[in-house]
Amino acid sequence: MSHLLQAEGLDFIENPDEADFLIVNTCGFIGPAKAESIQVLREFAAKKKEGQRLIAAGCLTQRYGVEVTSQVSGMDGILGTRRWMDIVKVVHTLREQPHPEPVYHLPDVPQIGSDELGVPRASIQGASAYLKIADGCRRPCAFCAIPLIKGSLVSRPIEVILDEARTLEQIGVRELILIAQDTTDYGRDLGMKNGLAKLLEGMVRAVPKLDWIRILYTFPGYVTDELIEVMASYPQILHYLDLPLQHGHPETLKRMRRPANIVWVYKTVEKVRKVMPDLALRTTLIVGYPGETEEEFQTLLDFVADLRFDRMGTFTFSFEPGTPSEPLGDPIPQEVKEERRERLRLMQQQISLEKNQTFIEKTLQVLVEGAGDGISLGRSYRDAPEIDGMVMIESEVPVGEILPVRVTGAMVYDLVGVVEKESKAAGERG
Repeated sequence: MSHLLQAEGLDFIENPDEADFLIVNTCGFIGPAKAESIQVLREFAAKKKEGQRLIAAGCLTQRYGVEVTSQVSGMDGILGTRRWMDIVKVVHTLREQPHPEPVYHLPDVPQIGSDELGVPRASIQGASAYLKIADGCRRPCAFCAIPLIKGSLVSRPIEVILDEARTLEQIGVRELILIAQDTTDYGRDLGMKNGLAKLLEGMVRAVPKLDWIRILYTFPGYVTDELIEVMASYPQILHYLDLPLQHGHPETLKRMRRPANIVWVYKTVEKVRKVMPDLALRTTLIVGYPGETEEEFQTLLDFVADLRFDRMGTFTFSFEPGTPSEPLGDPIPQEVKEERRERLRLMQQQISLEKNQTFIEKTLQVLVEGAGDGISLGRSYRDAPEIDGMVMIESEVPVGEILPVRVTGAMVYDLVGVVEKESKAAGERG
């Protein structure tokens, strides 16, 4: 949206007080995110100056457009996820004539039209960029509101994605992070099989100078042999697998309408680790799903102890009206959910610390993201931005560079190290 608005001659302003348009990108996935979005909108609405226009965009507005305006007075525009690229149209509409009522732009059907093909989808943060390869989801997960918000899968054409990757490489991006609601489903709607593997093969040829390619949000059962082979074959593709499993007990997974073949999980993780021994494996788990017994939760603990994930996100179940899980209600008390989450978190902390300690005296390539006060902060191949750990470097080094760092210390989530000379780090994987 920022790119489109700037192309129309509008400038991005850091200070909201000086802006003509205030655009809040909301989240409507779970209750706490909805509450936070509403709170931020109310804060902007209360401070809005004469002549300013407040636009709510994103998932919350796509799902609850009218409700948002009833909860937040002073809204001027509502834009959903299905046609976010029409932000320019909404801005022009608000500019050209006064609107006593909010302008709604909420098409029901997701579209990727000819007008969108040239629109960049990447969000650039420093030397990294998130590149969306598809939108929407066709999975039946009972707890998830994404299909209600985004609609079914819509993949972007490969050449469009590769063109954008080339542009990102040209402007100096060092890390490209491929995202979608389900990256492993990429291309199914275009008639492709193993679309993600094909996209990755095309990408390493299209952007040979780009240092890192990271994949997020893969789906159990779709981490195919072809995908594993491609990941292992090209040094640009990081040995990092984000596999949100959600639980480790088959009956819980069945109630979630998730893949429940736990044997597949064990075999696939073993297979990937055999091919890529340095694999960093991340997962996401939900505790307190309706019907989760203490026995089922204990099975989850055993599952985590067996597979020893490098990284883990843990969440308590959030009841979402309108999802397939709605008839199950929310019978498990919040205090039980929190207690289980804490037990799971403490187990994973110990595993994470032990994993990190194995890297002491090893050298990792680190993408430097900040420096000051005598230290620098960066990430290795094991660390996706914002959700994983950091590497603290005991000196100030250039931001945006990828440097060899010898690990000297390990904490639960983060590592500490010193920059090594290139000659000493030669041949070591980062």
